[in-house]
Amino acid sequence: MSLRQVIVVAVTVALCALDGFDVLAISFAAPGISSEWAIDRAALGVVLSMELVGMAVGNVVMGRFADAWGRRPIILICVTLMTIGMWMATTATSIVDLSLWRIVTGIGIGGTLSAINAVAAEFANEKRRSLCVSLMVIGYPIGAVIGGTIAAVLLRDNDWRSIFVFGAMATATLIPVVYLFVPESVAWLCEKQPANALARINIILKRMGKDSVTSLPPPAISKQQSRTSIFSAELAPTTILVTLAYALHITTFYYILKWVPKIVVDMGFEASSAAGVLVWANLGGASGGALFGLLTQRFHLFKLTIGALLLGTAMVILFGTGFDNLYQLSLVSAAVGFFTNSGVVGLYAILAQVYSASTRATGSGFAIGTGRGGAVFAPILAGFLFAAGQGLQTVSIIMALGSTLAAVALWLLMRSSGRTSTT
Repeated sequence: MSLRQVIVVAVTVALCALDGFDVLAISFAAPGISSEWAIDRAALGVVLSMELVGMAVGNVVMGRFADAWGRRPIILICVTLMTIGMWMATTATSIVDLSLWRIVTGIGIGGTLSAINAVAAEFANEKRRSLCVSLMVIGYPIGAVIGGTIAAVLLRDNDWRSIFVFGAMATATLIPVVYLFVPESVAWLCEKQPANALARINIILKRMGKDSVTSLPPPAISKQQSRTSIFSAELAPTTILVTLAYALHITTFYYILKWVPKIVVDMGFEASSAAGVLVWANLGGASGGALFGLLTQRFHLFKLTIGALLLGTAMVILFGTGFDNLYQLSLVSAAVGFFTNSGVVGLYAILAQVYSASTRATGSGFAIGTGRGGAVFAPILAGFLFAAGQGLQTVSIIMALGSTLAAVALWLLMRSSGRTSTT
């Protein structure tokens, strides 16, 4: 891989890091919002889910646009939407307008994730593809760790709005970076063959230090077929099972990310300490994702992912037993993050593997978007369970089942697609 390819993958890591902070900003702010506006857990659960609604729309709609119009323009549009949504959240005076701007932010996040998953896969070489996608995904917890550390500092002297001000400023800085350093995907140009595709490809190849080409390959799939191919007879079972796996696991994943700060505050700790515990969960997530990416170079991708999902189930249940000091809470949260984020990394790598360039953003966008749509109910369900008087242990056991069922879906996909002996 050339330096230019490495830089592009690094930018996708940075974009995913911004996604990590932007998604979790509402979690860091939740205790302050609840206190200032005097809302209960059920109402807070709805607010916590609003950017997931936007992400579901962004993943599906913008993923289609990324396959139709190209990866680069969609990333630029979506990062701009993220900036606007984060900044306008600081002007919110009620649950309704805060929810609206979280939806806008979510649309930007969802579209960005669909596009950069394709970009990381398409700028990597064949040997390093799963590793590069894994590195992209661990940007998410890295962003949450850095952002969470800053949020803990901000909350000591400022209200919850300062978190969104920081998020908007950080997000805005990547707009010129994408414009300057992320060209259009060569794989997309070869598949879609827009006007001047050959000239554009050769310019990009030259910048990457590669030899130029004299002609384009025949398109692997027609434009009409590409619109429906993720539900073709060949791909429909894959699309259904990988979407189901993602939706189920992300439900467990977002239970932890959305509720940890509030749970820790309700145990009697300060809001800044709660942000610190969530930072540890994301440190574990970053570590798990990095190790998972390295292991994909030697071991079976599907089997690694299934193992991570099952261990994630166990760790969420362990978290539910409750702990009476910050050290224990932080340690267990790190273990939860380690395995649950490894599962997310594996699912992203699987999405990059099972779809070709012509459908990669659409397929990834549909799976992630539909999954996030289902995950909208994760914080809400947990909120209503808590409001109904269920204890932390019971709620955690119920929410952990998502990862277990996701492992079952992946096992069925692995068996049905004949991937039991391939990486």
